[in-house]
Amino acid sequence: MRCPFCGSLETQVKDSRPADDHATIRRRRICPDCGGRFTTFERVQLRELTVVKRSGKRVPFDRDKLARSVTVALRKRAVDNERVERMINGIVRQLEQTGDADVTSEQIGELVMEGLRQLDSVAFVRFASVYRNFREARDFEEFVGELASSTPALAGDSDEGDNALPDAMEAGPDDGKRA
Repeated sequence: MRCPFCGSLETQVKDSRPADDHATIRRRRICPDCGGRFTTFERVQLRELTVVKRSGKRVPFDRDKLARSVTVALRKRAVDNERVERMINGIVRQLEQTGDADVTSEQIGELVMEGLRQLDSVAFVRFASVYRNFREARDFEEFVGELASSTPALAGDSDEGDNALPDAMEAGPDDGKRA
């Protein structure tokens, strides 16, 4: 492993332990040349994946880019990091198990949308707005309308849904009157 401080290739591992998710190994390293200490993480990779973009361009799959996209969709949402990490690991495993070294950006996007749909409905709509390239408010309305008609209550939401109105607000103008 190359030292990030001096570039030496002669670094030594001082400590290894499983990371919190038990899917990675955390290693503390030291460089004998400059004395710099740093941490690396190792993760099992079943196959080297290449993403085929809509334009036809081919780029190496980047798990960190996937994680950043999911994090942006989940910004300011109360979702446990462990659930997010499990979702990302699941997406990567599904991609690796397809048997193909090439995966399309559409495959990745659909897997992320399905994962977010189960995790958090607001993050799902946020990601879909970028992934499906919503251009105006009407696009949001149509998408949310389809979402509401296909799934009355999404997993990850409260029993009544995040948008459930209090009883007093659901009542019509005449319903709240007492005789």
